[in-house]
Amino acid sequence: MDGKLTKADIETPALLVDLDVMERNLETMAQFFCNRPAKLRPHFKNHRVLELAARQMEHGAIGITCARLWQAERLVSFGIRDILIANEIAGEEPVARFVEMSHEAPVIVALDNPKVVADMARHARNRKAVVNVVVDVDLGLQRCGVPPGEPAVKLAKQVVESGLKFRGIMGYEGHLQPRPPGPEKVRAVTEAMQALVGTKNLIESQGIPVEIVSCGGTGDYSIAGVYPGVTENQAGSYLLMDTWYAAVVSDFQVALSVLATVISKTAEERLVVDAGCKVISGERGLPRVKGIPGLTVKALHAEHAPIEIEDPAVDVDVGDKIEIAVQYHDGTVNLHRWMYGIRNGEVEQVFTIEQ
Repeated sequence: MDGKLTKADIETPALLVDLDVMERNLETMAQFFCNRPAKLRPHFKNHRVLELAARQMEHGAIGITCARLWQAERLVSFGIRDILIANEIAGEEPVARFVEMSHEAPVIVALDNPKVVADMARHARNRKAVVNVVVDVDLGLQRCGVPPGEPAVKLAKQVVESGLKFRGIMGYEGHLQPRPPGPEKVRAVTEAMQALVGTKNLIESQGIPVEIVSCGGTGDYSIAGVYPGVTENQAGSYLLMDTWYAAVVSDFQVALSVLATVISKTAEERLVVDAGCKVISGERGLPRVKGIPGLTVKALHAEHAPIEIEDPAVDVDVGDKIEIAVQYHDGTVNLHRWMYGIRNGEVEQVFTIEQ
C-alpha cells in the first residue's frame, strides 16, 4: 500500500480498523501473559484475518483458537499449526476432514460426545492418524460440554481407550464474560475455574495426564488467566474490541468502525447513512456514531441507518462520511470481505476477511 488512499477515498459502507488502537490492544494483552504460567491462545473468529493471527503469534500467543473446521484448514494452509478448534465436530464428512488434516498439523478439537469419540477413533485407525482432542466441559454456559467432574472423567477414559490422543480439557464460561467488574464477577469466575481445574485433578487421579486446561475470554482474562492450573486463555475480542465489550473491560479500546456516507437529510432532526444491518450487527444493541456527539443511531434497516440529530449545531451534510463504532464485532466482521487498516487518516493495509 503506497499510502495515497485516504479514509475519505474509501467506498462506503466499509469496515475500518484503527491500527494504532489495535496495536495498543495487542501489546496490552501480550504484556499481561508474557511472564505468567498461563499463555494466550487468541480466538480467530473475532477477526478472521490470517495476517492478524500471525501478529498475535508474533506477540507471544502459543497458538490460535478457532470455531470452525474450515477456519482451522485456512490457518494450517497459512502456516499456523498450533490450533484448537474450541467447538464440536460431528458427522462423517467433517470428522473425516479433521482426521485428514491431522496428517498435516497437530490440530486439537474439542468433543463432548461418546459417538463422536468412536467415529473419530474409527477414522483415525483407518487413516493411521494421530488425532489430538480435549474434552469440552460445561462451566455453566449450557451450550456444549459435559458436566464437570465424573462425566468428564468418563469421557476422557473413553478417549484414551479409543486410541485418540487426549491432550486435556477446555471450558468456556461465556455467560460470565459480560458481567461488570467487581467482587461478584471474581467470585463467579473463580468458581468456574475451580470446577475446571478440579476436573483436571480428577482425571489425573485416574492416571491420565492433563497437559491443557483451556478457558476464558476477554471479559475475564485477568481472573481466569491467573487461576492456578489454567494453562491457556482463549481471549479474542481484545484485539479489535466493540462497544458492547468495552462497557465491561476497560483495558482495551474499540478499534473497529464502519465508514458510512450521509445519503439523505430531509429534516432538521434526522439524517440517513448507507450502512444498515447488512454491514453492521444490531444483535447486541444499536451501534453508536463515533466521535460526533449529538448524533444517535435510531434503527438499522437493510441498507440504511436513520440517525437522530439531537444537537442542531452538528455540522453534517449529505455526502459527508462518518464512522459508526461497532457494537458487536463478531456479528459484523463476517458481513465484510475486507477490513481497511487506517493510520493517520490513510489506508496502510487492506486485510482480507476469511469467508
